[in-house]
Amino acid sequence: MNDTPGWASPGSTPSDGREPADSGGARSPEQPHQGGAQQPEPPSKWSKEQPPPGQWSAPAPHGPGQTPPPPPPGPGWGGHHPGGPGGHGGQGGGHGGWGAPGGWGTPWGGPPPAAKPGVIPLRPLGVGEILDGAVSTMRTYWRTVLGISLTVAVVTEIAVILLQGFVLDGTADTEALNDPNATLDELTQAMGTAMLGSAVVLLISLLGTIVATALLTSVTSRAVLGKPVTTAEAWREARPRLLKLLGLTLLLPLIAGAIVFVGVLPGLIVALIGEAEAGAGLAVLGGLAAFIVAIWLMIRFSLASPALMLEKQGVLKAMSRSVKLVRGSWWRVLGIQLLAAIIANIVASIIVIPFTFIAAALSGDGISGFLNNTTGDYGWTFLVVSGIGSVIGSMLTFPITAGVTVLLYVDQRIRREALDLELGRAAGLQGYGTHTPGATPGG
Repeated sequence: MNDTPGWASPGSTPSDGREPADSGGARSPEQPHQGGAQQPEPPSKWSKEQPPPGQWSAPAPHGPGQTPPPPPPGPGWGGHHPGGPGGHGGQGGGHGGWGAPGGWGTPWGGPPPAAKPGVIPLRPLGVGEILDGAVSTMRTYWRTVLGISLTVAVVTEIAVILLQGFVLDGTADTEALNDPNATLDELTQAMGTAMLGSAVVLLISLLGTIVATALLTSVTSRAVLGKPVTTAEAWREARPRLLKLLGLTLLLPLIAGAIVFVGVLPGLIVALIGEAEAGAGLAVLGGLAAFIVAIWLMIRFSLASPALMLEKQGVLKAMSRSVKLVRGSWWRVLGIQLLAAIIANIVASIIVIPFTFIAAALSGDGISGFLNNTTGDYGWTFLVVSGIGSVIGSMLTFPITAGVTVLLYVDQRIRREALDLELGRAAGLQGYGTHTPGATPGG
């Protein structure tokens, strides 16, 4: 299967089942002309690649009694899908159209635009189209998308605020981090407390992200077909996959962490033996190499989440599917994912940072105390106001990150597996991809 599908040629197959090369071309000189006076024959300088005006089939002579195939519709027709013969699967040549030798299709002005039943056209996508598709999903189905994002963000942030306000409010345990006279035991205890609190907050945020991603994956997949989905429908579709999605989301960081640990381990062993400087240098080099390997693997697994949700796959099978889809497009997937992450973080920062400064101004020692304080004890006012900013930021960033990942997955399947044919049929486009023989791989 070719990575980049082609365009199908227009024209219909003759009713007798013959290939267009066997059907009508220029009339034979011996064949009498129908309807009166003899017409002058075409100029002898016509090339075989450029038939006389009005003919659509290949310039090959046809036998007696055969009728040339009917001409296809004029410009703007949409009956044939650009994934037919000669298209995605690299099947046989077209029926005397855009792909025929000599450029016969130039009077049409090129292939017609791809069908667009939903937020993206059904063809390989550019970077801008993927980003625009994610934004269009949020704009077109804003009630469902923003409703899901807002609900998840509010529940998650309330849990985080309550945890920070009641459980992690013991700042005495972390004051040793700012005390230059603190003992090693005090510093270790303070660091452990801070890390435990951060880990719990991160886990709560991760759970919220998983739920939002699962629900928004269902919404975006329907948006590709132009079909709306309610929050209740999205929940019914996503609920059976949540535990597997949680396992996948936890497994990927563990794999990355294990790789980095293995890279640093030789340096740590050398340092423990007694060669501190050599061990430190070896640990840095090993950690850097392991970090690069971890990034490489994480990008290869980056499409596992939509594969798990939309193909109803298990965790390991979804990871395998992601590796297959990313193969040969690693740099492209990295660039699009990185661009989406940068955009999402910029949007979140524009919203969260002002709320944080407002929260600091309304509590404690003001903005100056906020800039100089590292304990994180600002009271309920700070937690609530800054939490409002976090909710708004998450409400806008969830749809961007989830939407880009799903649309990137769809784009890779269109390029590798002609998924656009299946999508066209699922969207109810008549005759879409019906001229492609066989089943669509991976459909």
